Amino acid sequence: MTFEPTEKQQHGTPLDKDQDVSRSPPPNTHQEESGWSDHTPWKESEKTLEAFATADDGRDASSETDGSKGAAEELSVLHRPRPGSRQNTAPISVAAAPFTSYSCDLEQPKSHGSTRSTAHPRRASASSSRSTLSHVPSNLANASRQSTDPYGNTYPEGGREAWLCVFGSFCGLVASLGVMNTLGTYQAYLSTHQLRDYDESTIGWIFGIYAFLSFFFGIQIGPVFDAKGPRYLVLAGSILLLAAILLLGICEEYYQFLLTIGVMGGLGTSLIFTPAIAAVGHFFLRKRGQATGLAAAGGSLGGIVFPLTLQALFPKIGWAWSTRVVALVDLVLLIFANLFIKSRLPPRKATKENILPDFRIFRDPVFALTTAGTFFVEWGLFVPLTYLSSYALSHGISTAFSYQIIAILNVGSCFGRYFPGIVADRIGRFNSMIITITMCLITTLAFWLPANGSMALIIVYALVFGFASGSGISLTPVCVGQLCRVENYGRYYATCYTLVSFGSLTGIPIAGQLVTRTGGQYWGLIVFTSCSYAASCIMYTAARVAGAGWEFKKAY
Repeated sequence: MTFEPTEKQQHGTPLDKDQDVSRSPPPNTHQEESGWSDHTPWKESEKTLEAFATADDGRDASSETDGSKGAAEELSVLHRPRPGSRQNTAPISVAAAPFTSYSCDLEQPKSHGSTRSTAHPRRASASSSRSTLSHVPSNLANASRQSTDPYGNTYPEGGREAWLCVFGSFCGLVASLGVMNTLGTYQAYLSTHQLRDYDESTIGWIFGIYAFLSFFFGIQIGPVFDAKGPRYLVLAGSILLLAAILLLGICEEYYQFLLTIGVMGGLGTSLIFTPAIAAVGHFFLRKRGQATGLAAAGGSLGGIVFPLTLQALFPKIGWAWSTRVVALVDLVLLIFANLFIKSRLPPRKATKENILPDFRIFRDPVFALTTAGTFFVEWGLFVPLTYLSSYALSHGISTAFSYQIIAILNVGSCFGRYFPGIVADRIGRFNSMIITITMCLITTLAFWLPANGSMALIIVYALVFGFASGSGISLTPVCVGQLCRVENYGRYYATCYTLVSFGSLTGIPIAGQLVTRTGGQYWGLIVFTSCSYAASCIMYTAARVAGAGWEFKKAY
């Protein structure tokens, strides 16, 4: 089926052919009109299958005559059928067929002027060699769920391999982001035990470096993933993360915690986190928000399980064995991650264009504004994750509940990573991101700032903020993936988070310094978090306007 594109998105400056041509679709790309806005970055491909009607008696007779040139020419041209004729002029068509093994008459383009098959019953013919539904491969029965992007890439939108990849990503993110979402528990314990002689800002640098490296190394990991796939990246990350958690149990000095949690743990998390998120985008386009949100919910689940596990084990078996239990759980999860996280794209040669990052993609204003917005999201996100437990302890709340508050926040985040993804697939990814960022801003000012140690307000804030902030991990890669080709998804996503990593590096220490400067009060830290989300809302709104204009109802 042949279509003329109604509108082509032109963001940024196209790169070299072998490097990145994601901003300019190929000239032969055809899109299909749909009920969505023109700014929606995909048009779901119509997958139809029509069986040829059996030729009429005159055609059957002519097919049995070997020497008739005129009859052969008549067979090669589809004429308009006479009234009452059973002849079918519409060839079988599968638009943008995703599998080359079906290349035959099934993939021939259908003319706009062709007529549909007649509704009359088909007459059996022994001499007919035309395909019928009974001869079609059963795999085509699932073709209706497939989708095609403006560049001609097809996505299965489901199937066993796709959902196993989502499951593997889920397990990998439970292990990696679960540790990241447990930073508040580690910070609260270390500040009252091994590192009790250090101030909040100094301790905060440990977790700031961890968060920084978790995103920073993506600048190289993303292009390597695009070129070579996730297999060796996830394996190396699994080894480093498990080693860091095991060594954490024997650390005593500040520099030891800095090297194990900050450096080794950060690098291991980055090697797992980037491929786990990017691999999901190879299998889904129309449902990418939902699938990515489901995988990213693993990080929130880990943020529920690990704090509660550590809280229960610290008084019973101590620090060292508690961390080893976490390492054992991570070992099981990372086995599944290594088995199921995979790429659909064939590996490419390790050339300079395929492996090295390229900052020319920031010439695209939409991508640049999206990166700036994500920077401010992460600048504010890690502050509650790290200091909410310490805030509760400073207001006389029990130690047990102070550890549980991080788990409560991650309960909200678990739902917030999945359900906004479903909504985003319907109303637009950038629109959904703006809504959730606004919710983070409002809840911080309305619940946390006036809480003053109120347990009820702290619980409400943890749940609502957790739900709203969950989209920071699940929707950001979907927004970035909307701006590039799937072949360059890892590069775009990793380059974005490389700059974002500097926000993660500085946000936690700045918040700790604000607590010190305000005499142990937390209002300065809360205002800093609110300002970060306000700036992020402005940046994402600007990106949405640059990409889709001011019309409110456009899905973008």
